Amino acid sequence: MPSFQNPLAFLFLLLVPLLIILRKFKIFSKIEFPAVLGDWEGRLFTWKGVVIRFFSILAKITKTGAILCVIIAFADPVISHQEKTFSSLGSDLIFVVDTSPSMAGKDVDDDTRMNAAKNTIKKLAVENEGLRYGLVLLGSEAEVAVPPTSDHQSFFKEVNDMSVGMMGDGSAIGDGLSTAICHLISSSAPKKIIILLTDGENNAGEIHPETAATLANSNNIPIYVIGIGSRGTVPIEYEDPKTGKVYSGYLDSNFNSASLKKIASSANGHYYEVRTTEDLLTTLQSVTKAESSTQSFTYKTISVHYFDKFLIAGIILFIATWIFKRVFMNEIV
Repeated sequence: MPSFQNPLAFLFLLLVPLLIILRKFKIFSKIEFPAVLGDWEGRLFTWKGVVIRFFSILAKITKTGAILCVIIAFADPVISHQEKTFSSLGSDLIFVVDTSPSMAGKDVDDDTRMNAAKNTIKKLAVENEGLRYGLVLLGSEAEVAVPPTSDHQSFFKEVNDMSVGMMGDGSAIGDGLSTAICHLISSSAPKKIIILLTDGENNAGEIHPETAATLANSNNIPIYVIGIGSRGTVPIEYEDPKTGKVYSGYLDSNFNSASLKKIASSANGHYYEVRTTEDLLTTLQSVTKAESSTQSFTYKTISVHYFDKFLIAGIILFIATWIFKRVFMNEIV
C-alpha cells in the first residue's frame, strides 16, 4: 500500500501557482534584451516556429515533471506490504520424480507427463508456502536436486531444470526413494512425506523399492505414489540432454500398477492414478492437506522506499529540459 513518510513536502506545490501570480504582476518576470535579427548584408534571421514551439512545449512538460518528481521524492514515498513469517517448522515434503524417457509421453491434457508434473508441483508449492520442499530425480540412478528447504525460489529453479532423460534411460525407483528417506530421517520436522511421481516400474538401481518402503515405514515416513499418464499407445518426443539427439515415435504405455500399489501400502501411504493436470493437482492437494501440521506465524511489514528513484527521475528530467532549451532552442539557461 503506497504512503508518504513526509507528506508536508507537498506544500511545495503551492509555490507553482504563487510563481505564476508573481509573474503576472511583473514580479520575477523574465529578463528580456533587444536582439539584432540580421547583420549588414549578412544572412537574415529565420524563424523556425514549428520546431521551436515543439521543443518549448516539451521543455515545459519535462520541467513540470522534474519539479513534481523532486517534490514527491522529498515526500519520501513508501510502498508497504504484509509478509507472512512462520515461527514454527511445518512438514517436510520430498518429491521423487521419474525422469525416464517415457515421461515425455504426451497424454496429459495435450502436454507431456514431465511438464504436467513440473507445473503442478509449482502450483502446489505456491498454495502451501509453510511447507519445506525437496526434490529427488531418478533415472538409471538417483540424486538429490535440492534437500528440503523453505527457499522456494531455489526449489522452483530445480523443478524448472528437470528434463526427460537427464538421469538416463532407466527407472531406479528404489534408489530414488532411499535417497529421499535418508534426507528425511535427520529432519526435525513434525511430519515427513514422500511423493513419488512415475509412469513406470523399477528396472534399474541397486535398492529394491519394497526395501525402501520398509525403511520409510520404520521411520514413520509415508510414501504416496502417483502413476501419471494413460495406458496404450502414446506419442512421444524428446531431446536427449547429453547427446542432443531427438527421439520421436510412439510409446507402449503399460506401467505396473500392482508394484506401485505395494510400495505405497508398505509405507503407510496411498496409490493414485492421474490422467489430467486437474486430477494431479487435486491429488497433491489432498495429500498435503492430510499430512499438514499446525504452524504458528506472524505478519511482518515490508516497506520499500522510492525516494532515490524519484530524485534520479527528477534530475534526468531537469537535464532533458536544459538540453531542449540550450541545444534545440538556443536559449541561455
